[in-house]
Amino acid sequence: MANAQETTTARDILTAIQKTQVKIRPSPESSHAAGLGISMDECYPGIYIGDLGAAKNKGFLKKMGITHVLNTAQGSKFATVDTDADYYRDAGIKYMGMKLLDFPSANITQYFDSGAMFIEEALSGGGKVLVHCFMGISRSSTIACAYLMLKKRMSAVEAIQTLRQNRAIYPNDGFLQQLADLDNKLKKERSNL
Repeated sequence: MANAQETTTARDILTAIQKTQVKIRPSPESSHAAGLGISMDECYPGIYIGDLGAAKNKGFLKKMGITHVLNTAQGSKFATVDTDADYYRDAGIKYMGMKLLDFPSANITQYFDSGAMFIEEALSGGGKVLVHCFMGISRSSTIACAYLMLKKRMSAVEAIQTLRQNRAIYPNDGFLQQLADLDNKLKKERSNL
C-alpha cells in the first residue's frame, strides 16, 4: 500500500486498470451463461460482478448460489435495470437497489457505505452477492471496489487490480475520481489511528 502521505489520483487508478490483465478462465458455468446471454464473473470470493442478463435470470442466479443482488442501476430509464425486491422474492434472494446513472457527474459516493454493508452482510452470512449494473463494467465495479476498500482495507489500486483480474471492468472517469477521494480519506483516517 502507498505511503499514507501520498495522494491517490484518478490517473493512478486508471494506470492500474491499464496494467492489469484480465484472466480468462472458462468454466462450465460461464460457457452455459454465455449461451444464455449472461455475463457474470466471480471477482472476489463470494462477489460476482455482472450485467443485465445475469440480473434478470433468477434460475441461473439460484443455480450459482447467489443469495443477494445489489442493483447499481435501478430504474426504468436508459441503461438501467428494472428489477426490485419483489422481482427476487420468489427466488428467496435479498435485494438492494441504487438509482444511479453511469455519468461521470453522478454521485456514487453516497452509496459506498450502504453498498459495502450490504455486501458484507451477504458474505458474513455465508452467501454470495451479484453486484450488477447494465453492462457490469462501471457502476457495479465501483461499488465492489468501495467494498474492498472499506471492509478489506485495500487501497483503490489494490481493489481495482483484484477485481480486474477476473473481469474487464472500467469505472467512468468521475467514478475513478470518487474512488481516489475515498482512498485519500481512508488513508488519512487510518494514519490518524
